[in-house]
Amino acid sequence: MKLFTYNGETPAEALRVAQQKHGEEALVVSTKEIRKRSLTQPALYEIVIAVDDEKVQLKKEEESLSQKSNKVAERLEEIAQKERERRKTLLQAPQGKLDDVSLQLSDAVRQISKIANVSTAQPPKKEPQRVMHEATPAVSSPSSGASSHPRVMESASREDVKELKLIKSEIDKLNDKIKLIQNMFWEEKGPKREGLIIPHEFAEIYRIAKSSGMHRDHLDKIMQLTLELMPVKMRENSILIKRYFREVLRKMVYCRQENLESGARKIVMLVGPTGVGKTTTLAKLAARYSRMMSKNYKVGIITLDTYRIGAVDQLMFYAKKMKLSIDTVVDPTEFVGAINSLKYCDYILIDTVGSSQHDKQKIDMLRSYVNSDPHCSIDVSLVVSSTTKYEDLRDIYHTFSVLNVDTLILTKLDETRGFGNVFSLIHETKKPVSYLSIGQEVPTDLIVGTSEYLVDCLLDGFKKVDR
Repeated sequence: MKLFTYNGETPAEALRVAQQKHGEEALVVSTKEIRKRSLTQPALYEIVIAVDDEKVQLKKEEESLSQKSNKVAERLEEIAQKERERRKTLLQAPQGKLDDVSLQLSDAVRQISKIANVSTAQPPKKEPQRVMHEATPAVSSPSSGASSHPRVMESASREDVKELKLIKSEIDKLNDKIKLIQNMFWEEKGPKREGLIIPHEFAEIYRIAKSSGMHRDHLDKIMQLTLELMPVKMRENSILIKRYFREVLRKMVYCRQENLESGARKIVMLVGPTGVGKTTTLAKLAARYSRMMSKNYKVGIITLDTYRIGAVDQLMFYAKKMKLSIDTVVDPTEFVGAINSLKYCDYILIDTVGSSQHDKQKIDMLRSYVNSDPHCSIDVSLVVSSTTKYEDLRDIYHTFSVLNVDTLILTKLDETRGFGNVFSLIHETKKPVSYLSIGQEVPTDLIVGTSEYLVDCLLDGFKKVDR
């Protein structure tokens, strides 16, 4: 490993000089300002890069290859000139030679198709192909002239085919190089916080994660982890960088799979602020357990929401449609009796009144319901909306955490474009996600939470899954 130092008026200019000397594989060790800009002289930045001895040798080979590519361009021009002359000959050739020229053109088409990986509709030749090992002039008899000339052409253009393949391979890398060029000035405006420098190769994924609403501290932590663990070779390709970043994000997301075969009765209470869709989510869960699984489970519903106008009527409508038992409870003493009356059910779903995270009186009332029966284990699911900003999500969780939240249920995924706030909440609370609500349709727009789906939403945007 060798260290090289380069100077420039900006970090991008110094990096550009270094990359011109050593290529894109040069690793930035440090960047610092050695002279501030004044009225009489520009600023001066120093950049230190590290280059492997093997990469220095590869750079020399690339320069040699570049010179060879220039020769290839000249040869391509010669091929184009020959093609123009061949077409002119085709127009002026007598009828007796048209077959020979036609076969010659067909062979050229096959060569181009082979390079471009495109199959042609022309049937294969019946006679075997013979490889010519010496570049000797071909003497054709009148009876074999039409078939031997294409083989001579194939042997003579074999070197051209190899060079064209080399050019095609270089063109395939253009998209990745263009992205690097677009991010050339990232060093000037990229984030610099507590010594963390985001290289321009990571500019694309950094912008995606930042625009998603992810908290700055969490984003910096993820980027630092990615920079430390990602192999150097993977940094040469933006697709590999995004793929590795996707895996890092998956490690942030905690999800809990359904466990429907344990045999024990499950009591699930949905809590959360007003307007997040608790009642609709409860109806989706009731339909899922009682109608949509391989086994039709017995489901009972208890509602504590007697404050909101129409809340009981809404649940009554769903329960009647699905032929489910439903009880209305107004105080903790009735709550224990309602649970005992539904002891034959596999699932008991409890709907609660929506409460602001600042309304401590309602939170205390919910806690009295949760603790009303010490022999009854209640799974508390905090329902939050994906459209809520991270600071409010954190405040909501902190308030409802006195109820011993077990899982998170995320709603309204179809109503937002940024999912970084959700990632920050899951990462900070370490609470698993159980279900995701991806629309208003009951019961279909509810899926089991997975890290893969949430990461896809963050990096690629929301997409409704086929259920």
